[in-house]
Amino acid sequence: MNKKSLKTLLVISSIMLSYSGVQACTNFLITAGASKDGSTFVTYAADSHTLYGELYYRPAATYSEGTMMDVYEWDTGKKLGQIRQATKTYSVVGNMNEHQLVIGETTYGGIEELHDKDGLIDYGSLIYITLQRAKNCREAIKIMAELIAEYGYCSEGESFSLADGKEVWIWEMIGTGKKVLDKNGNPDAKKNFKSAVWVARRIPDGYICGHANQARITTFPKEDGKTSISSKNLSKIMLPTVETVYFSEVINYARNIGLYSGTDEAFSFSDVYNPVTFSGARYCESRVWAAFMHASPSQMKQYEDYARGENLKHRMPLWIKPDKLLGVEDVMSLMRDHFEGTSMDMTKDVGAGPYACPYRWRPMEWTCEGGKYLHERATSTQQTGFSFVAQSRSKYPAQVGGVFWFGVDDTYSTVYMPIFCGITQIPYAIKEGNGNMLHYSSTSAFWLFNQVSNFAYSRYSDMIVDIQKVQKELESDFISQVNANTDKFVALWKQDTAKCIVALNGFSNKAVAETFNKWKSLSEYLLVKYMDGNVKKEKDGKFLDNGFDPKQPQQPEHPQYPQWYYKFIIDNAGHNLRYLEDEKK
Repeated sequence: MNKKSLKTLLVISSIMLSYSGVQACTNFLITAGASKDGSTFVTYAADSHTLYGELYYRPAATYSEGTMMDVYEWDTGKKLGQIRQATKTYSVVGNMNEHQLVIGETTYGGIEELHDKDGLIDYGSLIYITLQRAKNCREAIKIMAELIAEYGYCSEGESFSLADGKEVWIWEMIGTGKKVLDKNGNPDAKKNFKSAVWVARRIPDGYICGHANQARITTFPKEDGKTSISSKNLSKIMLPTVETVYFSEVINYARNIGLYSGTDEAFSFSDVYNPVTFSGARYCESRVWAAFMHASPSQMKQYEDYARGENLKHRMPLWIKPDKLLGVEDVMSLMRDHFEGTSMDMTKDVGAGPYACPYRWRPMEWTCEGGKYLHERATSTQQTGFSFVAQSRSKYPAQVGGVFWFGVDDTYSTVYMPIFCGITQIPYAIKEGNGNMLHYSSTSAFWLFNQVSNFAYSRYSDMIVDIQKVQKELESDFISQVNANTDKFVALWKQDTAKCIVALNGFSNKAVAETFNKWKSLSEYLLVKYMDGNVKKEKDGKFLDNGFDPKQPQQPEHPQYPQWYYKFIIDNAGHNLRYLEDEKK
């Protein structure tokens, strides 16, 4: 491939990055040594304007030898084909299975010519099929690699997060859709691969990592005694000393298609298959930077120029050591960010309006008077279908140790509800089939949370205070309840597994029902308090009447707009709105 062709590929990569920044996801990875109680965490925000927030469930099952299973593309529902079914599958709740293995993802796109459309397994199917077949991270990586090698991969470039209670891994891959031609112009069988090229790395204990629609693995160890090369012996990944695994041709394939000509030692997965562009930094890496800033401002302040897309060579590290150990509430807070306190703070620019709303309607990029501009893309965004904070606690039996903190809609105003991974009954308010993106359901948590958040966008700085009060009460209580009941559940598990599962079902269903009921009351309260732009007066949690009729309120407050907003009005329409003094007689 000549330099002109290579340049074209990089331009395509930039376009794909811009697209992936519009509909995108966010993952943060926390190792056991970085958490207060030795838990591992994976967080995930499924952000899409067409994705409905519901909790997926697949019960454990057994199948006869030779059974085939249908594979459907997760994003579209399109049938891709059939593959062999495993004879035994595990129960899966959301993105966590009964062994408290968690898998999340973010799409980075990468070079379009490498997107192979002929494979049978897309990124979503790869996750959920693997969760039904693997017990831990290492098994999962091995199974995923084997599946795509046998059946082919048909999605864009992808970053995966994996955690199992003891270990946390980041795995990045991209397809091999571009064919290498021999001297006669025919596909070269020796240099073409049906699967994908990839690299997987274990996050060092005590560190945290993250990815948000931009490939983040750069250089990696090739032969240091802690590395396994897939084609030689993929089973070596099961050795606890192995901390890096990569597809044997990940470097040579890049050379064969003209993307790389350097040494093995200098090879950087991200720089070759998904080079960072302005949009890749500003829309994607900025979210990881924001989370790292929460965990260690002293380390990360220096990388703000990179997060802003102003210095692409100043890449931040793949993982960092946080300043302090993180609890579940801290990990939840990583998912709640609008760049507050930084130069990209979405509550501060004029786009936030008079009530500091940190959301901007799409498109993210726009032009005006010949200039091109953008809206920030923060971790918290309005188009989230669902999100989770998956907590794996290896010191407990897996079905009790795994807590899938699940929320719907915007991460900033959602409530993370505790769902034990051992449950067999999904709470109705978040159950699949209870409403969808085209049909409203009054019993759906997704629609209820959207009612609250969409109303709050109109007077955000005021309403978010009321929302977060209820949010904090619920989440703090749930965290306390999980901690207080875990030992009881463990004792019951050892005594009678069936009774324990019933208890786990009861606990998780009750938590969701309580959240739904309190959020319903919150939605009614907000409507009464803030209708028509007024703010009703209240005391001790009750609205004040006029002293004569309990059905009549006191005159409501009419808070003024901030002075900067009045000035904005004056600058734009003051000549038309100026109040003229009454003529003296």
